[in-house]
Amino acid sequence: MTKLVNLYDFDHKQLISYLTEHDIKSFHAGQIIKWLHRHFVTDIDQMTDLSKSLRKWLKENTTLELPKIALEKPSNDGTIKWLLKLKDGNLIETVFIPEENRGTLCVSSQVGCNLTCSFCSTGTQGFSRNLDASEIIGQVRIACERLLAKKTNQRVTNVVMMGMGEPLLNFEPVVSAMSLMIGDLSYGLSKRKVTLSTSGVVPGIYKLKEALPISLAISLHAPNDELRNILVPINKKYPLNKLLESLHDYLKVSPHKEIVFEYVMIQEVNDSLEQAQELAKLLKNMPSKINLIPFNPFPGTDYQRSSNNRIHRFKDLLISKGFITTIRKTRGDDIDAACGQLVGEVKDRTTRQAKFKAKLKDKIKDKMQNKVFVKDIRIKA
Repeated sequence: MTKLVNLYDFDHKQLISYLTEHDIKSFHAGQIIKWLHRHFVTDIDQMTDLSKSLRKWLKENTTLELPKIALEKPSNDGTIKWLLKLKDGNLIETVFIPEENRGTLCVSSQVGCNLTCSFCSTGTQGFSRNLDASEIIGQVRIACERLLAKKTNQRVTNVVMMGMGEPLLNFEPVVSAMSLMIGDLSYGLSKRKVTLSTSGVVPGIYKLKEALPISLAISLHAPNDELRNILVPINKKYPLNKLLESLHDYLKVSPHKEIVFEYVMIQEVNDSLEQAQELAKLLKNMPSKINLIPFNPFPGTDYQRSSNNRIHRFKDLLISKGFITTIRKTRGDDIDAACGQLVGEVKDRTTRQAKFKAKLKDKIKDKMQNKVFVKDIRIKA
């Protein structure tokens, strides 16, 4: 029996290649892309400008599979989180953040994450697998379709690959999905409106430059290798000097004139004025925009959010050094949809999730023995 091919796994060029391999004229690829990503059809028979014979062939050889909505959860501030169920039972999270003049969709690229950034809740869930292109672009399609159904003026104007996972460790499916995001026949977003956030996978940055130069953001979080090795352990493999070298190269083709650096503000870990000075020195020759992100706590973490005073002092020093610096407004934290809080439900192939839960249980036990009241800590067995 012939294995059915999921049409959502193809970007436009890939679909042309697939069709022509089967002696089907290439222009049909554009028709199919529009039906899938503009008109949101769910049945090949709805593609009425295709011949009956072509529709018959497509039904015999292809399928239309997308993630399913397991939960839609709105926040008090208008943020919407979708929990999406995949074909293997894994669950991932996607978040829509409405603002006055735009709507940003935060998209996941992996089930869990195979990096171990110490301040990120997703990292505690371990890792199951990479997402297929259909499961990545499916998040965009589902969000667009749900917003349209709500009959409001909200729509997806920006996409950030900042959800669960490290995008550059799932390179081909991520690039295929982003090609659809910017494709004229699909979602039509500008390269400036699609941003990939990476923890610093240097070879992937060089590959992205050649494959699809879109907007780039770097999860930096520390001004030196010593601290970054702890907060973002992939730094041990790709230290800051190698990372900055790759970014200077990427700027040759970037749709923006600067790189966005994300910097989570953690109380008395990376938020001192001395560290702000060090960050300014590190980035002095790099066209930069620095986005300071108040740390979003999650059960079991030992880190705390920096005080507003420390965050603003950090920001003011960077501005005095000539850097464009903003403080990201925390959105969706009441539904655990804020930066660093996305977890989904991961069939962990590592031991990281079990170890974290065991550590958390021990921590709670110690606090209870010391008669410390623990509020609202929930562990899913």
